[in-house]
Amino acid sequence: MEKLKVMSIFGTRPEAIKMAPVVLELARHSEIESRVTVTAQHREMLDQVLRLFNIRPDYDLNIMSDGQTLFDITSRALLGLDKILTETKPDVILVHGDTTTTFAGALAAFYHQIEVGHVEAGLRTQNKFSPYPEEMNRRLTGSLADLNFAPTLTAKENLLRENIAADKIFVTGNTVIDALYQTVRDDFNFSGELAQIDFDKKIILVTTHRRENLGEPLRHVYKALKALVEEFPNVEIIFPVHKNPKVREVVKEELGHLDRVFLTDPIDYEPFANLMNRATLIMTDSGGLQEEAPALGKPVLVLRDTTERPEAVDAGTVKLVGTNRDDVYNAAKILLTDSAAYKKMAEAQSPYGDGLAAKRIVKALLWRHKFLSQRPEEFLG
Repeated sequence: MEKLKVMSIFGTRPEAIKMAPVVLELARHSEIESRVTVTAQHREMLDQVLRLFNIRPDYDLNIMSDGQTLFDITSRALLGLDKILTETKPDVILVHGDTTTTFAGALAAFYHQIEVGHVEAGLRTQNKFSPYPEEMNRRLTGSLADLNFAPTLTAKENLLRENIAADKIFVTGNTVIDALYQTVRDDFNFSGELAQIDFDKKIILVTTHRRENLGEPLRHVYKALKALVEEFPNVEIIFPVHKNPKVREVVKEELGHLDRVFLTDPIDYEPFANLMNRATLIMTDSGGLQEEAPALGKPVLVLRDTTERPEAVDAGTVKLVGTNRDDVYNAAKILLTDSAAYKKMAEAQSPYGDGLAAKRIVKALLWRHKFLSQRPEEFLG
């Protein structure tokens, strides 16, 4: 039997983190010829993850440019992938999640009539503009996918409601938990400015970047952070600031002059994952951190009004607080002062995985293409 030719396509740091365990697992199977294509929709942030997991792409489109738009990313990715797929003719394309690279990769595969596997399939907010453009990237990719690797039962139910056939859905857990467990160490030593952090204090780790939060919503969040650090002398805020100038400008205005607020450039994944492990609580508008932090027993306050990850809300590991200044301040204050409330969130069970998602995905591929005789067991949550 000929080898199964699988090409993994991704372009951003979050995709690279979540696809790395899959790429590494594919390489362990002699029945599979695995290739990796990166669009480099993000460049520097992507490269540090590739180095961490020792992944060398077979093809690199290097599409990132200053001031790039969604039109730029989509068109450059499609044209670049057309050439690669014409040359390589893989049996399966794997894309991840919800980026513009994800949708472009699925569309390019469709144009070439190549099977599409969607890792982290089935996440939905049911609001096509929140998050933007991620919600529609997910839905459009889902329409093109032949195999849907849903991280949770809730994601599977979303797909079933969209009339996706049950035999095309595999519940696997989330691969980010695989990556996290491979990266976090209790004896990790921080370097540079992170070595100055006083971990005897209560550490609030903050990230913000969502397009829908730009402007006044983020300003309200930062005013809440300012109030917290001024009220609580035992609190330090660590804030890796996104490179978007619209984020940086407001951060500098509201937080740049405060003691015990450490504003850093984006942090490489390895120290960031270990920083999460040492933090007291996480405040973020990121999707991925809603999955990662609960696996480490860290409460998460989500700076958004909607989430495509309701499992964490239901489990009690995260709380939606939006961007209103008083709501953000009060939610954080409770966790800083009420040990019972903190313990309830910190000890709630994470619904997102057990570190074996990549193995399930690869087994599902092998079963689908008749290298295995029995459908693999799924993640039960």
